[in-house]
Amino acid sequence: MKKYQVVGIGNAIVDVFSKTDEGFLSRMGIAKGIMQLVDRERGELLYDAMGERVQGAGGSVANTLAGLGNLGLKTAFIGRVHDDALGQFYAKAMSQDGSDFVNPPVTGGELPTSRSMIFVSQDGERSMNTYLGISSELGPQDVSDDVAGDTEYLFLEGYLYDKPKGKQAFERAAKLCQNAGGKSGIALSDPFCVDRHRDDFRRLVKDLDYVIGNEHEWSSLYQTDLESALGNAAQDAGLVVCTRSGDEVILLRGSERVVVPVQRVVPVDATGAGDLFAAGFIYGMATGQSLDVAGRMGCASAAEVISHYGARPDSDLKSLFSRLGLI
Repeated sequence: MKKYQVVGIGNAIVDVFSKTDEGFLSRMGIAKGIMQLVDRERGELLYDAMGERVQGAGGSVANTLAGLGNLGLKTAFIGRVHDDALGQFYAKAMSQDGSDFVNPPVTGGELPTSRSMIFVSQDGERSMNTYLGISSELGPQDVSDDVAGDTEYLFLEGYLYDKPKGKQAFERAAKLCQNAGGKSGIALSDPFCVDRHRDDFRRLVKDLDYVIGNEHEWSSLYQTDLESALGNAAQDAGLVVCTRSGDEVILLRGSERVVVPVQRVVPVDATGAGDLFAAGFIYGMATGQSLDVAGRMGCASAAEVISHYGARPDSDLKSLFSRLGLI
């Protein structure tokens, strides 16, 4: 038995939410519906411009781990925060959500804990403006053999490839996990991230055990239409997961193809939809479910998180799965 069922590695980011309208996004030059990296000055400007704020621990993989902790799995998070108020808040929040925060907050240095200013439009779409801060310093020195090498599943965040140190941490963790008999996978993160790191991601698809992305990310990765992209991915990867917003989820493993329908839900806040899909899906894999059931667990988890503000579940996901007949 491994110490952990799932370990995640990614950016440790405090999410700061604020409701907004299209006019504000236009005036502030904020691109709607995507994640943009901003520098410290831009981050402070946007933070000061926010209306009423709601704060929570975030980061893509960290949100996934919060969902897995909600489902009762033993999880850990490899991330980097500063020993400031936000960093202490973040470490405590991860522990409260059921994940070991294995690296203590860092003392000294000038970079503060990372934060993302998330503007939520009336249609529930979120526009994320992320200042990476100390997360940009995450490196191989933060990856312990006793954590990455002692888990059944490792889940990686594509955004880490935006920094050389993050890329090194990412690859060290994947090798430690796989060499010890675990399975490593990645979330492609967003089409712009794929554009920036296409060659590396194509290599990773071949090296990793599972890859999760949406239709735009897969098309961007192979620079072709979706069906052609998935055909290429199926030849390259052990397990391919493609989410199509409000439509279906396509799962490919060898010659097996499973299509899971998505129940349409009017989102209150779309933040965390992909992260919680990953939580439900990885839970299904970790507990030996079929691709169909694992896909449905992912869809149910995503539907729960977009029904309220915030990127982490408010209700008991295992009870939800039970009501839906999945467990």
